[in-house]
Amino acid sequence: MTIPTLTPASLSQLDQAAFVAALDGIFEHSPWVAERAWVRRPFADREALLGTLVGAMQAAPRDAQLALIRAHPELAGKAAVRGELTAESTREQAGAGLAACSPEEFELIQALNGAYNAKFGFPFIIAVRGLGRADIIAAMERRLGHDPEAEFAEALRQIARIAALRLEERVAE
Repeated sequence: MTIPTLTPASLSQLDQAAFVAALDGIFEHSPWVAERAWVRRPFADREALLGTLVGAMQAAPRDAQLALIRAHPELAGKAAVRGELTAESTREQAGAGLAACSPEEFELIQALNGAYNAKFGFPFIIAVRGLGRADIIAAMERRLGHDPEAEFAEALRQIARIAALRLEERVAE
């Protein structure tokens, strides 16, 4: 875990390019979220910054939201196997034990990923911090029963939770 050196006040002083660079990885491969939030400076505290970032995500057109959802890797998926995850995703998935799946767990997660993507058209997203493999598998199985609109909204809620956790690591109060 890194020690936060950024503050909401210091972020508020940055030009847009530097602001976006400082928040790279908070929203997976989606710098547009920070670009849209930058215009709402200054940020009183980390919670205000998070609220502005999440608000920018929620106010975006559906196609931009879908692209954000699709920018996330499958859990224990091909990108993880090939070592192509972002540093944040690698750390989060390893912390949840996904890098240590048994062959049976890996096969089950792959099958659930496939079923989920076939049904919804985007990868299963969950903030894995504090969860174990069994928790994640149970959530995958449960959420496969959702309707597409409910799951789209849940994916955005999970992305907001992931962003909050990542921002907590990177930005001091």
